[in-house]
Amino acid sequence: MTSRTHEWHGGDWGLSMISVGNSSSHLGLSRRAPKRAWLTSLALAATLALGFSQPSRADQPASNGGATLFQNVRVFNGKSTALSAPSNVLVRGNTIARISTGPIDPAGARVIDGAGRTLMPGLTDAHWHAMMIRATPALLLGSDVGYTTLLAAGEATATLMRGFTTVRDMGGPSFSLKRAIDEGALPGPRIYPSGAMITVTSGHGDFRQLIDLPRAMGEHSRVEELGGAAIADSPDEVRLRVREQLMLGSSQIKLTAGGGVASPHSPLDVATFTEEELHAAVEAAGNWGTFVCTHAYTSISVQRSIAAGVKCIEHAHLIDDATARLIAEKGIWLSTQPFVDIGGAAALGPAEQAQMRQVVAGTDRLYNLVRKYKIKTAFGTDILFSQALAERQGQGLVDLTRWYTPAEALIMATSTNGELFAMTGLRNPYPGKIGVVEEGALADLLLVDGDPLADIKLVADPDKNFRIIMKDGKIYKDTLAN
Repeated sequence: MTSRTHEWHGGDWGLSMISVGNSSSHLGLSRRAPKRAWLTSLALAATLALGFSQPSRADQPASNGGATLFQNVRVFNGKSTALSAPSNVLVRGNTIARISTGPIDPAGARVIDGAGRTLMPGLTDAHWHAMMIRATPALLLGSDVGYTTLLAAGEATATLMRGFTTVRDMGGPSFSLKRAIDEGALPGPRIYPSGAMITVTSGHGDFRQLIDLPRAMGEHSRVEELGGAAIADSPDEVRLRVREQLMLGSSQIKLTAGGGVASPHSPLDVATFTEEELHAAVEAAGNWGTFVCTHAYTSISVQRSIAAGVKCIEHAHLIDDATARLIAEKGIWLSTQPFVDIGGAAALGPAEQAQMRQVVAGTDRLYNLVRKYKIKTAFGTDILFSQALAERQGQGLVDLTRWYTPAEALIMATSTNGELFAMTGLRNPYPGKIGVVEEGALADLLLVDGDPLADIKLVADPDKNFRIIMKDGKIYKDTLAN
């Protein structure tokens, strides 16, 4: 592989690049102000402030009587390693109604001539932070949640325009953003929210300064007031924090079981939660029919998570062979990212850069272990604090081809991620099949110039190569209509 000049920003470790205290004086509202109070007014303001209230014709959601017929397309169904024969695909409402190599009666549907282009599922990202792309850490902690949600709304539209029709949000107050998108107030991807990252005192996610210690009982830090993280130091506190996120609408729960590259108080090698604390989270989530994911780079944090009943590990770049084998034997999901350079850590100190180099060095070993033990693995990017890096979201799939074929990489970012999303069970905010082109599946579709199975770099340039972007049966980008 040739070297690249762009930088990746490892999200979870990047969260800790902050130097802002926890004073609530930054916020013009009480910490008890409802986090969902922005919704309709937020969406209306966002359309004005962020410049997508008047989308071009190509970006206008199309109704077309509720039906669209794609004719003469080659289908990548999200599972196969080859494109189909020339086919026709009928979308009715928000689902795929029929797929056939023979003619389909359009019956009043809008007809789109695919001209032999590739029709594929919308891309998905299993580790995303919807609220934490365009704002810096200082801006997040020093602004009210309404302003940062407006920024996130703009990024949500940009995410959809990159062809990512579904994301799993792995930490942040994204509930209002998700609701506004789901209600059609603004364009954006489907969001599977985790809510606040749950951590321990001094753990990854505790962003207080040392002068904020000791912490009085009942006192909340600034990031907790905003819903970005929650600190819990006993099984009972963990249960409370998990139940709060479930009450807010989390589809899955996220705990930080170990340190991060640039965590201010928890180095990369540190294990944080006890097994009993992790189990309390698993039990509380299980009572709601869903599951727990843990941020964990090292073998000890992964092993402890598995012992407690955690069903999905995030990252795991520093695990050993025995731990990889354990993940496979127990049928645990791995949600990881192809970190191939030190990214945003280049702006940090020597110690943080050294730790990120450990993670980057572990990436090759991790994916080789994944292939060796056939671990169930999801694709995500974990980008934070950089709109420029987010614009290269699709490049993560290109990077993944260091270890996988283009077809394998695209399968991971479509149907495999869809299987992970479906594990939310009754907490699934979007019942239906995601990540596949099948009859009855949700109609999240991309019409691509060219064959991404032959040239995966097509997905890294969505502006040029994605001619149509459809989510939930509605067309949000259509350059064929121009």
